[in-house]
Amino acid sequence: MLAYVERRGDVACMTSPTSAPAGAYQRQQMLEELLAGTTAPSTVDDAQLAQLYEKTLSRVREGELVTGRVVGISKNEVFVDIGAKSLGVVPRREFATDPKIGDEIEVFVEKAEDKEGRVVLSRRRAELLRVWERIQELYEKQETVQVTITRRVKGGFVVDLMGMEAFLPGSQVDIRPVRDFDAWLGKTIDVRIVKLNLPGESVVVSRKVLLEDQIAEQRQRILSQLERGLVLEGTVKAITDFGVFVDLGGVDGLVHITDLSWGRVNHPSEIVSLDQTVKVVVLDFDEEKKRISLGIKQLTPHPWDTIGDKYQPGTIVRGKVVSITDYGAFVEIEKGIEGLIHISEMSWTQHIKHPSQVLSLGQMVEAMVLSIDKQERKLALGLKQLQPDPWQELVKKYPVGSRHKGIVRNITNFGVFVELEPGVEGLVHVSDLSWTKKIRHPGELVRRGQELEVVVLSVDPEHRRIALGHKQLQPDPWEYFAEKYKVGAETEGRIIRILERGVLVELPDGVDGFVPVSQLSFAPVPSIADYFQVGDVLPLKVVEFDREARKIVLSVVEYLRDKDRSVIDAYNAQHPVPGAEKYAFLEPLPSPAEGTEQQPEARASAPKRRRKKAESTDEAASSPEAPAAEAASGETAGSSAAAESSTHETAHANGSAESGAHSDEPSDTATKG
Repeated sequence: MLAYVERRGDVACMTSPTSAPAGAYQRQQMLEELLAGTTAPSTVDDAQLAQLYEKTLSRVREGELVTGRVVGISKNEVFVDIGAKSLGVVPRREFATDPKIGDEIEVFVEKAEDKEGRVVLSRRRAELLRVWERIQELYEKQETVQVTITRRVKGGFVVDLMGMEAFLPGSQVDIRPVRDFDAWLGKTIDVRIVKLNLPGESVVVSRKVLLEDQIAEQRQRILSQLERGLVLEGTVKAITDFGVFVDLGGVDGLVHITDLSWGRVNHPSEIVSLDQTVKVVVLDFDEEKKRISLGIKQLTPHPWDTIGDKYQPGTIVRGKVVSITDYGAFVEIEKGIEGLIHISEMSWTQHIKHPSQVLSLGQMVEAMVLSIDKQERKLALGLKQLQPDPWQELVKKYPVGSRHKGIVRNITNFGVFVELEPGVEGLVHVSDLSWTKKIRHPGELVRRGQELEVVVLSVDPEHRRIALGHKQLQPDPWEYFAEKYKVGAETEGRIIRILERGVLVELPDGVDGFVPVSQLSFAPVPSIADYFQVGDVLPLKVVEFDREARKIVLSVVEYLRDKDRSVIDAYNAQHPVPGAEKYAFLEPLPSPAEGTEQQPEARASAPKRRRKKAESTDEAASSPEAPAAEAASGETAGSSAAAESSTHETAHANGSAESGAHSDEPSDTATKG
């Protein structure tokens, strides 16, 4: 044994740590020679033996690549001599095919010594390190490498790159978008490594960069030849809502949706499909932004240029409703030629609020050509012209003066629409609803859906209008009113509405009259609503009657001016306007109605004189003669004030409750009594 160790030490001295497998083979040969007695052993002591043995061992460090020789194979492991104190162990499954004893292999040291004292090695890690070094070299030099597409993942493919898995994004497979990913599975393609992550050991490859390099020259050639009007051939690369992208051979151009067809296009997919080969014409080119505008419809003449005399007025055409607006519907009668059916040309009789009540998108309809303007490229169509005009018959069916019953369908500020029959309506103007009532809104008398009897006033076939009246069902009562309510006639009226400048009253025959604010009391009325209420009954005298204007103006002051004091006091008590009891019995001033024309100075001084008169009246009230004097003064003053007020109101009041256009501003004389 000593001789073996000594000989082994001599051999180990002649080898270096890097040639450890060769030394192991020599040791085996020497051992056989010693056993056979063909070699004499050397003599060494124990110290020399230990020193020589240490030199035969190589220093193993974890994480490094070493070369060893296969010295044994078991069921699950392969034993490799790497020159360490003990043999290294490699899992057998890491070999695609079993190695042979004596084969030299490269392994990776994962652990210098396990719990059994063995060196744990890895064949797979060693191969991966060598592959990774090669991948780094390919990435740095940007060289092309072949890969095999193995499976699909989210966003792209997993490829086999020299035994490692790499990622190929879907956008990097081809210049054009990939639509059938499954068709690429199993293919071997050339790629270039575009991204390398050393810590994560991830690799991203691209086929698109190789294709772009190949077509760069072709792209430059196309761009140099581009000009407006140039016709090219390309492939539909992508379809969007706003247009189509066409590949011209490395350069993409956009055909906007409006440049696909002369006709109306809802979506580009109606005209072209993906990967379709199309001819296009260059419309515009932006060299800085590299944007190319293309057109397809420009390759054919506009349909209006070849329309000729095909569509003359009166021609019946058939087409599809392609658009509906608030004012009508557009009908495409052939590609690029559309006509408008205006909402007014859809029905002879119906009041159509929106074209969708009659037509719908995509509907095929027949229409008549009404007019054509080739210069403006406008075509007017009519739908109702396909039917006879019913208005010619309506003139006979609804003669002027005939009475009919209809249904109130609509109420507006100016009148009421009454349906005489389905599709036929007439208008009752607000002024034709009542002979006697001052109507602010038709809704005061009628309601929607109500049956209303009317009289036909006029029929206008040209403008499709029928004028109706409701008050004409009764004779005009104003001839009777002219006699009953002549100027000076006394009556009474019930307040039905309070206005800013007076009140509206209802007289016994149901007719409305107007009382100006200055004729409600001898004294100025600061606020009508404070002293008069709706429903109050007033004693009145007619001061103006206008049969043509249908108005009656009345006065309380005129009624009271020749009445007993008890009547006046009773009225003032019911309507306590401040100062009414004083102004009612003041001495009257000469009024213009009596033929005396007042000068501006006289009218201006009248209020002062009246105020002084009122003060003297108060002083005289304490004397024994006061009652008689006050009665006489009041009677005279009331007469003058009423006369002057009546003169002004008669000249200016119009009696209209709605407009309030009359002038009920009293003169200073009338206001102050």
